[in-house]
Order: sequence, then C-alpha cells, then structure tokens
Amino acid sequence: MSVQSAAADVDVDLRQLFASLARNWLRILVVALVVTSLAFALTWLATPHYRAETRLLIETRESVYTRPDGTNDNDKPILDEEGVTSQVEVISSTDILKQVAQKLDLSRLPEFDETADMPALSRLLVVAGLKSDPNEIPPEERVLTKMREKLNVYRVEKSRVIVIEFSSEDPRLAAAIPNAIADAYISVQGNANIESNSAATDWLAPEIADLSKRVKDAEAKVASYRAQSDLLMGGNNSVLATQQLSELSSELSRVRANRASAAATADSVRRALQNGGSLDAVPEVLSSGLIQRLRERQVELKTNIADLSTSLLDNHPRIRALRSQLADLDRQIRNEAEKIMTGLMTQAQTAQARENQLVADVNTLKAASARAGDQQVELDALQREATAQRQLLESYLTRYREASSRKDSNYPPVDARVFSRAVAPSQPYYPKILPIIGAAFVGSLLVMAIVTLLQELFSGRAMRPAAGARFERIEQVAMPVAREPPNHEPSDHEPPDHEPPNQESADIEDLGDRMAEVQAEPQAAAAAPATGPATGDDVGPARRSLGEVEIDKAVEKLITSGAARAIFVSPEGDEAAASAVLVAREVSDTGLRVLLLDLTASGAASRPTLDSRLFPGITDLLASEAQFSDVIHADLYSDCHVIPVGNADPVRAMRAADRLPIIMQSLTTAYDLVVVECGPTDAQGISRLVGEGTEVFLSLLEPNDEVAQAAVELIESGYPDLTLVTPVGHQTPGTPLPGRRSAA
Repeated sequence: MSVQSAAADVDVDLRQLFASLARNWLRILVVALVVTSLAFALTWLATPHYRAETRLLIETRESVYTRPDGTNDNDKPILDEEGVTSQVEVISSTDILKQVAQKLDLSRLPEFDETADMPALSRLLVVAGLKSDPNEIPPEERVLTKMREKLNVYRVEKSRVIVIEFSSEDPRLAAAIPNAIADAYISVQGNANIESNSAATDWLAPEIADLSKRVKDAEAKVASYRAQSDLLMGGNNSVLATQQLSELSSELSRVRANRASAAATADSVRRALQNGGSLDAVPEVLSSGLIQRLRERQVELKTNIADLSTSLLDNHPRIRALRSQLADLDRQIRNEAEKIMTGLMTQAQTAQARENQLVADVNTLKAASARAGDQQVELDALQREATAQRQLLESYLTRYREASSRKDSNYPPVDARVFSRAVAPSQPYYPKILPIIGAAFVGSLLVMAIVTLLQELFSGRAMRPAAGARFERIEQVAMPVAREPPNHEPSDHEPPDHEPPNQESADIEDLGDRMAEVQAEPQAAAAAPATGPATGDDVGPARRSLGEVEIDKAVEKLITSGAARAIFVSPEGDEAAASAVLVAREVSDTGLRVLLLDLTASGAASRPTLDSRLFPGITDLLASEAQFSDVIHADLYSDCHVIPVGNADPVRAMRAADRLPIIMQSLTTAYDLVVVECGPTDAQGISRLVGEGTEVFLSLLEPNDEVAQAAVELIESGYPDLTLVTPVGHQTPGTPLPGRRSAA
C-alpha cells in the first residue's frame, strides 16, 4: 500500500501579492483623491454646528448661619449615585424644557420648528403625500422633540457633577439654552423648597394648638394624682418614705456592726481572763490609760527585781517586797480588764436594744414604701405622658418657627449650584474638515489596497505550487518482531495466514535461536581471513535476520501507521540512544511536528541536539520548577523540538512521576509525534508513557544476550509488535546534515 502526498497543494506568493499594489498604485491614488474631494465638498457645504455645556454641582447649600439649631451637615444626607441620576432626569424633564422654550421663544426658529420656514420642496413632498405634514404635530411638541435631539444631560462618572450639553447652528443659542436650563432647574428646586416650607407651616399650626391642650391636661393629671396619693418628694427626686427607709437601713447596718464588734471583744476578754492568758492581745485593754500606767509600773518593778537579784538573794526582804508589789499590779490589771469586759457587754446590750428598735421602724417604713411604690408607678406613667407631649410640642414649635421664618423671608436653599456657565463657542464641533478629509483619504487608500489584494488572490496570479510533498512515496512494510524461518511453508492442511495456538511463545523461542545464530556470525567472520574493513553492508543481512530495521524503515512505519508516540528502549546504553535522535530528525524533515523527550539519566539523547546539558528539561517540569515553554528547545541541526533531562534533583522529580501520563497527553495534543528515549529500562518503566497510537522500538548496536533478554521481556510484558532498530550506517547525531539548518 502507498500513501501519496498532496503534491497539488499551493501556497500564497506574498511577493507577487504585494507587488500588485505597486502595479496599481495610480488607480488606488486616483480613487483615494476622488473620495477625498467628495468628503471635502460635503464638509464644506455642511451646516456648522456649535456645542456648549453648563456644569452643575450637587452639594449642600445650607450655611452655618441659616442652618436650624441642633443640626449640622451630617444630619442632612447628600445625594448618592441614584439620587444624582434622578436629578439628571429632572433637568431633562418636559416641564423645564417647556419653560426654556417659552423663555427663549424657540418656536419661531426654523432650527426647532421646520414649519416656521419650510422650503418649497418640503411643501411639495407634503402635498404629494411623500412626507408627513409637521403641522399635524402640536408646535410645543415639535420644539421639545428638536430640543431633546440636541440636548445631552449626563453625570460625570464617580462625582456629583451634572453636565448640560447642547448643540445648535447658532453659537449664542448653543450657550444660552444650557444656561437657561440650569437656571430653570435651580428655580424649580427653590420653588419646591418654598412649597415644602408652606406645607410644613400649614400642617404644624393646628398640630401645635392640639398639642398645647394635651400637654396642659397631662400636667394637670400629674398634679392632681400627686395631691391625692400624698407622695411627698425627698432628696434625689425620690419619695420621702423610700428615702427614710434607706436611711434607717443604713443606720441599722451600722448598729448591728457595732453590737457585733462589742460582743466579740467582750468575749475575747472573757476567754483571756478565764484561761489566764495574756491581755496584751486585746486592743481595748491596751487602749486603757490606767492599764498602760500599771503596765509601765509592772515593767519598772521587773527591772528593779532583776537588778537586785544580781546582788541579793531571793528571800531578801527588799526583793520579797518588790515581788509583792508586782503581784498586786497583776491583780489590778485583771480587775481593770474585767471592768472593760463589763463595759463592752453593756455596750453590746445597748446596741442590741437600738437594733431592735430600728428593725421595728424599718418594718413600718417597708409597708409605707410599698404603698408609695405602687402609687409612684402610676405617677411616673402620668409624668412620662406629660413629658412626651411637652417634648413633641417643643419640637413642633421649633420647626414651625424655622419654617415660618423661611417662608416669610422667601429663602429657599437649593442643594445645587452652577459652577461653570456655557459661553458661545468660537469653533464648530461639526464638521471637522481636516480630520474628515484625512480619514477619508486614509480609509479610501486602505479599502482600495484590500480590494486590489483580493483581486490578485481570486485571479490566481498570487498563487504558486507548494515547495514539494512531504514524501514522494512511502511504502508500508511489515515489521514483525519475529518472523517464520525462510524455509517454512504452510502445509496442505494449514492455511497460509494461520498461526499456531501459542504464536507469541513460538516467536520468543525463535527470536532467541536467531539471536544465538547472529552472535555466532561475528565469531565466524573473525576466523575467516580479513580481506578488508567490515562495513554496514556486511553485517546488515545478519541483523535483518532478527527482524531488525534501519532508521528509514522505522520512519516509514511511524508515518504510515499514524503513530502519536514512539517509545525507544536502549539496553546497550547511551550509544544506542542515537536511534531515537535519528528517527526524530528524519520524521521532522517530512514536515511533521516532532518532539524528542530525553528520559535517560545521562542526557544521551538531548546532548547531541543541544550541545549542552545546562538547559531546563523534564526533571524541572516534574519538580514544578519550570513550565512547558521553558523546557522545550529547538534542535540545532533539524526542525525537531527537544525536551532534555534538565537540572532539577532527579529524586524530587521522580516523586512526581505520576504526572508523566498527563505530560505525554499534552505533548501528543500539541505535536504530531512524540519520540521518547527511555535508555536501558524495562516494560514497567515505559508503562506510564504508553498510550493510544504508541509504537515501541528496541534500539541496538550489535546483537547480544542483553538485547535478546530485553526484547523477550518486552514481548512477554504485552508489547508483541516490538520493532528492533539500529543506527548503524547513519551519520552520528550532533553533526549538521546537508540541507539542514545549523542553528535553532
């Protein structure tokens, strides 16, 4: 079977195409000048139009001197975006336009009312029924229609500025109309404020009269109820009974504290006297003046006894007298402590009596306070009602005074001002003669150039045959991994195309036998006398007996089968990787888009194509250190693209090996063929790379046991269409081939 290239394809001859512009330059220029002349005549005869604009600023116009008391600028909201847009609609409303039209008497001008000076031709068309009669439309509506056509009112983006733009044939009228519209808008807004003030005073007057009566009635109810309930007010605006109860509760707490303190102190003195303990720990005993003097005398006696003991014996009359005085002082101190204890107990009893009296008084005031509380609730309700009515009356009175003062003085603050008035323009905005003439000239040149180019294309003069077919003729050849022996012939009972039940096992055994035969051939050749140097033609028959093909046949197989991926396994190492490089270059020379992916550890496949190992590659892509555009490089000696090994850490890159199927899918989408050099790997190593439209090749330099074992393992692992390919007899990769480019 053969595949013929599209030899009849044609290309566009750009030189011939653009040369037609030089041949027809006179026609292009004449047409451009004619169009430019027509544009000049039309713009010269056109009626000039003038445009002017007036600008309004929406802001609060209330001053500090006229602002009502108790208010500030923040109390009055400023119009938001929707509010300003609403004011735009108010400015362009029919009422304001009517006022301006009547003020300037626009109905007498033919520009706004064509019936004012209708040409004879227009009258004939109206009589003939070819044109609608403008007299059927009311004059006011005709003027408003023309005004709306010439008027443009818009809000400046992200601001509260409103622009009133108007165009007219008269420059003075173009400035007068937007100014008149702005004045009419200010007047309308002021009248609206005056009407609002009038409506407010008319409504507030009867409301104030009614509120005054209600406030008077509410305050009378409060005074009457207070007199009936006998609610006397004490300090802090509270009921007298409640205030007395609070004071008695405070006094009761104080008496209880004093009574508890006196009882506790008396108890501590009693325990000290009963247990014979020291009285120095009781503050009340120590604070007694008599006891302090006795203690001082006691200390003095102890000092004297101590001094005399140094020179006198214990039974000396003087020491015995001092000790007697010391014992007498101790009895006096204890007697004085008992008196203090008796006083404290008396004080506690007095406090207890006072406490009982206060408790009785508090209970009495509790009942009175409870009754006063119930009455106070009703009184508070009446007071709240009277206070609310009074506050409302005061607010109404304040607003009424403010509204009436503005009404009487005719002061209407409008939240807008004209900050830029329109002036009569000196230059018309239409027509702009020079821009129109220039645009007509350039546009006509472009149109004529496009027309000339299209004529040249459609005539076929700008077409030329394609540079040549991708390939003259490609024959499809069968390349099985293992073929039947040459002397094998089908028997009478076996069809020629019939295969044995276990054809794959037979192929594997046959492949091993032939590998052994071929390995023996070099030894036999070595034993024979050497008649000359060995060539590729001498060893070619021996290799082809294994099913081995050369580079050209492998290229033909890839093209005829339409394969999208070509996986190369090189059991013999880096030197055998030349097959993948040669196949990729040969296929790219046919015009297909080819990418060579180097997955060897040493970069044996990409190094001859790029003359460097410093380029980022597949490891950088797997390690997420680069993108596709960074790792794809051009082959220095062909049109093939190359992804080298890269410079990233291989261990880190292999952690993302699961991304290889996704990368391969993306590459096969962008390229016609992806050639992958895997180096000395096995079937498991290429499992992530295999996909739809994949051809697997085994690259070898010389048949040996290592190549045979690798081929058998690949066939047993599910790749029965394995093809053996050799680079022997081809130019070494990295050398510029004749007719190829020498730089990327």
